[in-house]
Amino acid sequence: MRHIGPTHPSHAAFAGSGIYLDQRLDARLIETAATQPDELALVDAEHRLTWSELHERANASARQLHDLGVAPGTVATVILPNWWEAAVAIQGLLKLGAITNPVVPIYRDAELGFILQQAQPRAIITPHRHRNFDFVEMFQRLRASLEDPPVVIVVRPEGPLPPGFVEFEAIPSNACPVDNPTRPTDVCLLLYTSGTTSDPKGVLHNHQTLDKTASASARHCQLTAADTIFMPSPITHITGVLAAVLLPPLLGAPCVLMDEWDPQRARRIIETEQCRFCIGATPFLQGLLQTYEGTEPEDCSLTGFICGGADVPADLIRDARRDMGIWAARAYGSSEVPCHVMGGPSLDERTCAETDGIPLAEGSEARLHQAVDGVGELLLRAPQMFLGYLDADLNADAFSEDGFFFSGDLGEIGSRGEITIRGRQKDIIVRGGENISAKQVEDALYRHPSVQSVAVVAMPDPVLVERGCAFVVPEGPSPTLRMLVDHLEQAGLAKPKWPERLEVVAELPMTASGKVQKFKLRERIRDILAHEANTPPPDTDTTESPSGVST
Repeated sequence: MRHIGPTHPSHAAFAGSGIYLDQRLDARLIETAATQPDELALVDAEHRLTWSELHERANASARQLHDLGVAPGTVATVILPNWWEAAVAIQGLLKLGAITNPVVPIYRDAELGFILQQAQPRAIITPHRHRNFDFVEMFQRLRASLEDPPVVIVVRPEGPLPPGFVEFEAIPSNACPVDNPTRPTDVCLLLYTSGTTSDPKGVLHNHQTLDKTASASARHCQLTAADTIFMPSPITHITGVLAAVLLPPLLGAPCVLMDEWDPQRARRIIETEQCRFCIGATPFLQGLLQTYEGTEPEDCSLTGFICGGADVPADLIRDARRDMGIWAARAYGSSEVPCHVMGGPSLDERTCAETDGIPLAEGSEARLHQAVDGVGELLLRAPQMFLGYLDADLNADAFSEDGFFFSGDLGEIGSRGEITIRGRQKDIIVRGGENISAKQVEDALYRHPSVQSVAVVAMPDPVLVERGCAFVVPEGPSPTLRMLVDHLEQAGLAKPKWPERLEVVAELPMTASGKVQKFKLRERIRDILAHEANTPPPDTDTTESPSGVST
């Protein structure tokens, strides 16, 4: 197991300044379980846990992980849906002093193969089956390719497990708590994110950077123990880790998890559990707004909604504030710098709707790199900023000499420090709040025998904000979208990464140096969609639009 620790000195600017709380994150759960043991802590579709139950089950999970060889400072991968076991597993790893590697359960062989090879976890915590996918079968394949395969801990097993697989145990026992020698400055989270490169990047956080994000968010949003949190975002996403695992014990407020998104069911859950706060991507707020259409503002128990993770239309924020009677606001952040700026209940509607908010934490800084007409690449430095990448070779290009992070996002900065995102330098597709690496999809499609060259770009979508469109120069007969999708599935790419439209072209627009001019392709697909919106649909299936075929 490689050593995992801080890899870049940019974090040192905040250390010793008194800006951090000198305690580990697991102390929050210990304190809350002691002060309000019988109060509700966690709800999923079928289970309700009090704070004492959550604490006891986290202790039991930590003991099982310890007995299976997970030691402080080693990695455990958690790939679970929004079930109570996910929160228990992450809290158990914090108690043990291990490094949590949360992975969204849409990932498959290609993504997980890379993560397991690089992170070298000592354990994997996974469902047996979720949404008709057999995770045990997948991890049997992946373990076979590893020199030192980790133990796989299976949540909700559906039958006998193969060798190397054990059942998840989180039932309280009389076992002694595990010893945890780690410090607040030690790494506790390894989160993989994808951007402009084909392979995902491992982001490192410690207790202090994450606690600063959670505590600053609570203060900024004026949250209290009365603000029950509704969480439809994946608990193994940075948003879910913060809002579903770390915020609740900090506030003493319960969290209500929702696994599979359905707006009507979400509204019923919100009203039944009297949820008051939510943080999630654009599609969640759009879906909820539609369900509350025609109702009175007092019919909505929510009081606040932070919307981020994808482009957020200003009118969506305004409509939610008017029709749902809530303070809705935009936010901007990333796995590297969670929630750098955020709107909130104390800010005016224009700031919340038309900008991405003001700096969240004290000591946060932002400046523009190579600005033109007030818009440039955002360079960020903040106490909630990550420590660096697991692959230290990536850090040289990620930070400036004085420790600012090159975000890759284009924005402008207002007089109060408010930031408005104006675009991205990163070649990613933000589909429903999830970043999808276009290059990873292109690399896989290029291996298809009917593809001579390919470029994958974002196309606008009214629900998910963006979907993937593949522009393909064919090699021989033109491929169909179905052929390409089947190829990606066989390559092990997660379904959200599959392009949802194919445009067959004679050539791709290139610069003189041979780089694809993707901005032209994005403009082309926007024009095609606008034309189709004003044209009656033909009688045939238009999934692959003939309007995109160049001659």
